Amino acid sequence: MDIFTDFINVLKDYTSIYFIVLILTSALLAKLADWILSGIIFRFTKKTKTRFDDKLVDALHKPIYYSVFFLGISFSVNAVNLPDQFLFILLGLFKSITIIVWSFAISKIFVELIKWSSQSGNTKKFIQKRTIPLFDNIGKITIFGGAVYFILLSWDIDVTGWVASAGILSVVIGFAAKDTLSNLFAGIFIMADAPYKEGDYINLDAGERGYVRSIGIRSTRIMTRDDIEITIPNSVIANSKIVNESGGPYEKERVRITISVSYESDIELVKRVLTDIANTSNNVCNDPEPRVRFRKFADYGLTFQLLFWIEKPEVRGRVIDEINSSIFYKFKDENIEIPYPHHVIEMNQNTQHNT
Repeated sequence: MDIFTDFINVLKDYTSIYFIVLILTSALLAKLADWILSGIIFRFTKKTKTRFDDKLVDALHKPIYYSVFFLGISFSVNAVNLPDQFLFILLGLFKSITIIVWSFAISKIFVELIKWSSQSGNTKKFIQKRTIPLFDNIGKITIFGGAVYFILLSWDIDVTGWVASAGILSVVIGFAAKDTLSNLFAGIFIMADAPYKEGDYINLDAGERGYVRSIGIRSTRIMTRDDIEITIPNSVIANSKIVNESGGPYEKERVRITISVSYESDIELVKRVLTDIANTSNNVCNDPEPRVRFRKFADYGLTFQLLFWIEKPEVRGRVIDEINSSIFYKFKDENIEIPYPHHVIEMNQNTQHNT
C-alpha cells in the first residue's frame, strides 16, 4: 500500500503523466462497469422470450460507459490544479455530454417500449401500431425538454424565472388558441382511442358520410361518395356520434334488401332466385355467403329479405341499384308477382224515372 501511495505522489509531480494515467484508468473502469452491469442484466434478460429487454441492454451500453468515464475524468481534472473558470467549463461540458448520451438512450428505450406495447392485436389498447408516431413525438419532445432543463442546471443557470415566464406564456397562448388546442387534444385522443382509421367508412350524426382520407392532429378529412373532400375539426368529431361502417371483426358491410311477393308465389322459387342473383353479382362477397330469410306475412304479400356482404361501404348504393334491377327483371322472367296496393272504387248510379 505504501508503494502504491508513493507511486501516486511521484506521478503528482508530473502533472501531465498523472492526468493521462487517470484518464486511462477512468476508461478502463468505465469499460469494466459496462461489462459487469450489462452481464448481470443480460443474465436475467436471456431467460425471457421478448426481445425488448435485449434491446434495453444494448441501449444502456453507452450511457453506463460514458457516465463512469466522465465521472473518472471529473475526478481527474479536480485532482489537477486548474483555474476555477477552466475547471467549471470542463465539468459543465462533461455533465452536458453525459446528459445528452442518456437522453438518446432513454429516447431509444422509449421507442422500443411503445413498439413492444403495441404488438398485441387488441384494438382497445391505448398504444397501437398506427399511434406509435404520435407517442414517439410526444416522448421525444418530453425527453428533449428534460435534457435541456438538466443541461442548464449543470451550468448553474437558474431556470426558475424561465419556467415562470413559460407558465404565464402558456396561459396566454391557451386563451388565444383555445379552439386550436381543443382540436389538438381531440386529435390525440382520436388517434389513441381509434374509433376509426384511415380508409374506414364513417357516418357522423351531423350528416357527413364518407371514407376517412386522413387523420391529422387538428382535423380529419373525409371523402364523400360525390368525391367531395370535407375537412372536419377533431373537436367536432370528438363530440359527435360516430357510426363506423367498416368496424367490427372485418371491414365487410352487410346489406339488406326487403322484397314482397304475392301470396300465390312459390316460396322456394323466390328464395332460389334471390340467392342466385346475389351469387352472380361481382360486387357481392362469397364469404360470408348470401342468404334469404322469409320474414313475415304482410297485408299485401309475403315479405322476404335478401342479406349479403360487400367489400367497401362506399359502393353500397351502386350495389343496391344493381341487385334491385336484377330482382325486377328476374321476377318478370319467373312470373313472380310483386304486389302493390289496389284501390277499388265503386260507383253507385241511381237512375230516376219520371212518369
